Amino acid sequence: MKEILLIAKKDLKSYFSSPVAYILLASFLFLLGWFFWNFFSRYQFALSMGYGERPNLNDNVVRPLFGNMNVILLFLVPLVTMRLIAEERKDHTIELLLTAPIRPAQIVLGKFLAGLGLLLVMVGLSLFYPLILQLTSAPDWGVVGCCYLGMVLVSAAYSAVGLFWSARTENQIVAAVLTFGTLLFFWLISWAADSAGPIWGEVLTYLSLIGHFSNFVQGVFDTSDLVFYLSFTGFVLFLTYLSLEREAA
Repeated sequence: MKEILLIAKKDLKSYFSSPVAYILLASFLFLLGWFFWNFFSRYQFALSMGYGERPNLNDNVVRPLFGNMNVILLFLVPLVTMRLIAEERKDHTIELLLTAPIRPAQIVLGKFLAGLGLLLVMVGLSLFYPLILQLTSAPDWGVVGCCYLGMVLVSAAYSAVGLFWSARTENQIVAAVLTFGTLLFFWLISWAADSAGPIWGEVLTYLSLIGHFSNFVQGVFDTSDLVFYLSFTGFVLFLTYLSLEREAA
C-alpha cells in the first residue's frame, strides 16, 4: 500500500508542479460556472413570473448541472490521464518502474489514484455551486449527494479507461484521442439497443456509461449501478495490469 501511495503522490505532485492541473481546474470551473449561471438564471426567471406550477429546483438546476458536469469530464479526462504512463515511456523511465521492487499492480493502482485524485479535486470544487443554491433556494441534498456519488464512480471509470490507453502508447495525443473515442463509444452504445433485438438490446443498454449515471442524477441509488461502475473500473484496470505484466515479464 505504501508503494501505491508513493506513486500516486509523485504523479499528483507533478500535475500541480506544472500549469497542467491549474489550467484543467480553471477550465472545468469556468465551463461548469457558465452552465450553472444559465440554469439558475432561467430558474429564477421562471420563479419570478409566478405563472402555473412552481418550477422545481432539482429538475431545472441540479440535474442539468450534473449532467453537463459529466459532459465536461468526458472532454477533460483524456487530458488528465494521457500522461500517466505514456510520459514514462517517452522519457524511458518505464523500465525503471518495471524493474524496481514494486509489482505492476502497484504501478497501475498508484497511477490510477493519481489521475482519479485530480478529477476528485475538480468534482470537489464544484460543491461551491450547490452551496450557492443552499443560500438562496435550499436544494434537496439527498439528490445532490446521489449526484456526487455518481460523479465519483464515473470519474473512476473514466480514469481507468484513460490509464489503459496511456499504458498502450508513448504518444500522449494518441492516448488522449483513444480515451475520448472509447468513452464516447460507451456513452453512445445504447443508441443501437432498439435495433439490436431484445437480448443484445439489454446488453448494450447495460453497458452504457451514461445510462447508469442517469439514475444517480434522478436521486435514485440502485446497487446494480454501483456494481456496474465498480466492475467496469476493475475490469479495465485488470487489462492495464495485464499489459504492464506482459511487458515486465
